[in-house]
Amino acid sequence: MIRVLFVCLGNICRSPMAEAVFRDKIRKAGAGDRIAVDSAGTGNWHLGSLPHPGTRKILTETGISFEKIRARQIVPEDFQRFDKMIAMDRINEQDLQKMAASNREDGHKISRFMQLLDDRPSVDVPDPYYTGRFNEVFRLVDRGTDVLLSRLLG
Repeated sequence: MIRVLFVCLGNICRSPMAEAVFRDKIRKAGAGDRIAVDSAGTGNWHLGSLPHPGTRKILTETGISFEKIRARQIVPEDFQRFDKMIAMDRINEQDLQKMAASNREDGHKISRFMQLLDDRPSVDVPDPYYTGRFNEVFRLVDRGTDVLLSRLLG
């Protein structure tokens, strides 16, 4: 079983969107016995909250379930539980690297989401909490999770 964790700042916009989209793709591919997914935030502002209304809107419009997703903060045990920790931007990636510093083996698990997209490897997934650009984020998440699923199943 490969376990994937998507990480953003508050775990209400980008990472829960990626979790929901990726879980839907895993289900449709019949790969639920091989891949598990979750999401978390580096901050604790929204613990227990549903995804942001903008995230919920785009997921509802695309028929993707999110009802069981609640915001949580990353915990040290996540570094043992997950095989891949995918940060939605450089700051999240740096925060994860700092958290993993006590165990050098954990650092190799961390990557940045946009590195999945060859045409935009150095760009962050924009935070729609500030920009309102949920449709743009969805398009990036949709493309990136296609690539990730293909790599994990390939």
